[in-house]
Amino acid sequence: MKSSTETLEDISVPEAQACILDRIAPLDAEEVKLAQALGRALAEEVRANRDLPPYDVSAMDGYAVRAADLIEIPRTLQIIEDIKAGDTPRHPLQPGQCARIMTGAPLPPGADTIVRVEDTHALENDQVEFPVPIKPATDVRLRGENMRRGDVVLQPSDEITPGTIGVLATVKQAVVKVVRKPRVAILSNGDELEALDDPLDPHKIPDSNSHALMAQVQALGIEPVLLGIARDKPDELTDFLRRGLEYDVLLISGGTSVGVHDHVRPTLTALGVAIHFWRVKMRPGHPVAFGTLGRTLVFCLPGNPVSSMVCFEQLVLPALRRLMGHRRLFRRTIPALLGQAVKSRQGRTEFIRATLSRDESGVYVVTPTASQSSGDVLSMTQADVLLVAPSELSELSTGKTVQVQIQETAVWQLSPDT
Repeated sequence: MKSSTETLEDISVPEAQACILDRIAPLDAEEVKLAQALGRALAEEVRANRDLPPYDVSAMDGYAVRAADLIEIPRTLQIIEDIKAGDTPRHPLQPGQCARIMTGAPLPPGADTIVRVEDTHALENDQVEFPVPIKPATDVRLRGENMRRGDVVLQPSDEITPGTIGVLATVKQAVVKVVRKPRVAILSNGDELEALDDPLDPHKIPDSNSHALMAQVQALGIEPVLLGIARDKPDELTDFLRRGLEYDVLLISGGTSVGVHDHVRPTLTALGVAIHFWRVKMRPGHPVAFGTLGRTLVFCLPGNPVSSMVCFEQLVLPALRRLMGHRRLFRRTIPALLGQAVKSRQGRTEFIRATLSRDESGVYVVTPTASQSSGDVLSMTQADVLLVAPSELSELSTGKTVQVQIQETAVWQLSPDT
């Protein structure tokens, strides 16, 4: 496969993905406030600015004691003070003494273990009985056991999750350096298309692709620009494409096949775009092309709505995530049992719209949706996974273990309550 000129040879899905990803590096870094960092990828390592905990603390409500005092039990000890979280202990423990202590409070000098309050008996005159033996360091969180000052706690390319936000707040990182989001433009092509705001024309086809692609991009935390609809006129198409090529990524829907009015690929070539492949061994989505102009990525997606969305999932999504600096590029894939037999086209990897459920034993079962038409956008609302049918197989039998790609709507299906 040539890298700088167009090839008319069909390539496999993994070859197409490699062709794209090999040409992409993460974008430059920018600083954002912590409140705007969720979902981004870190662009620098983050180090701890203190020991955490900053001292030995109690992990339970109970009594701070010297384990040596409880070798012989039962034993009665004298309470010398109460210590709550945020207090500074006033007295070191001497033999025969203990301190009443709350969760998160610092241990007093001399104490080396905690006895839970439910394992004691309160007596008169601030005394407490300990009826069971205890080992040193029981229910004690040692100084620095979570992080040590100077430790690397987060790495570049770590995705900023709610847990990551907690770590960043712990190390007082109010401003975070992240990889910037790509600027994405979306263009539809075709005389037959009707824009969302156009009057209803029964002879036109609604431009659903622009908006479905917009939503797929938005789901990654990116706000794309909709360029509109370019008609099948070379001069008009050229103007639209010039505008789109000013972005980091240009997504074009329609006009990439071999019809006499499909002008997208030749117009891109005339503008200097190197087309690296056209046509991938996949279904739906066979007539898909990828090219570059400098650092601008150009994806020519099929005009059929489902084909366009499936090509986005397999080819565009990993590219956008790499541009954003993420380490995990692809959707999560899990095994499931096939609920009914399906036929596929041998020689092409097929992505079958399907639903995910659990059987009585808790095993995941995947069932194809009724419609597999590449023009039936309604079927995408009914599917929460894509069943991956390998290119070497022409049929998958009921009960066979298959791989399914988890889509956004299927996350809740992974719950044990399903």
